[in-house]
Amino acid sequence: MHLFLTEDTSGPYALLNAEESKHCVRVLRMGVGDEVWVTSGDGTLCRARVCNPDERACEVEILERKPDPQQRPFHLHIAVAPTKNSARLEWFVEKAVEIGVDRITPVICDHSERENQKTDRLQKLALSAMKQSLKATLPIIDQPTKLTDFLKALDPMPIQNQSRLVCYCFGNERHSLHQLYTPGQDAVVLIGPEGDFSEREIQTALTQGFLPVTLGNSRLRTETAALYAVTALNFMNEK
Repeated sequence: MHLFLTEDTSGPYALLNAEESKHCVRVLRMGVGDEVWVTSGDGTLCRARVCNPDERACEVEILERKPDPQQRPFHLHIAVAPTKNSARLEWFVEKAVEIGVDRITPVICDHSERENQKTDRLQKLALSAMKQSLKATLPIIDQPTKLTDFLKALDPMPIQNQSRLVCYCFGNERHSLHQLYTPGQDAVVLIGPEGDFSEREIQTALTQGFLPVTLGNSRLRTETAALYAVTALNFMNEK
């Protein structure tokens, strides 16, 4: 099964961009009549047939539309501090998309060792991971934003059926994900930098309705903690 991205699947035909067309026609040698799958990343998966195998603008005919078979029953938003080594955050984005995530926001914190991140690179990795795992929903990758601004942009308290969870290392007033999260709820999860969140940031998050969470006794790297949260919440929703 070969999955390609297109801008629009609402009509009877869809057009692949130059990069996707080149991969379809030149690399995979798809020709007239060959069947492929296409999506615009909006959650709809389409079975299609190549009708014009142009390696610059390959056109396909839509034969069937169906909802993303891997669509999860909840919305997962991870806000994570960029890692000092950008490759580690890139690794997280790739694996998180393969497992299942809807939105990733790089957040700049008081103890952040890195304050910039090439989101175009992350978006390309997210697209590649979506196609690799045969999903039809492309996660949103936000531009880096200060944690304080991220928190201010949220509603004062969690909306109905939403869990807000902040993971950090210090203090004892914390519970596990399994204790605080109810399967089926949407989730916003905060993951701090290598130096952890500052106490000021924790207090601000708590006033915004976030609940303090521990991810166990081991001290985890930022990207490991983020992937742990993605994996655990997806697993809890599969039961």
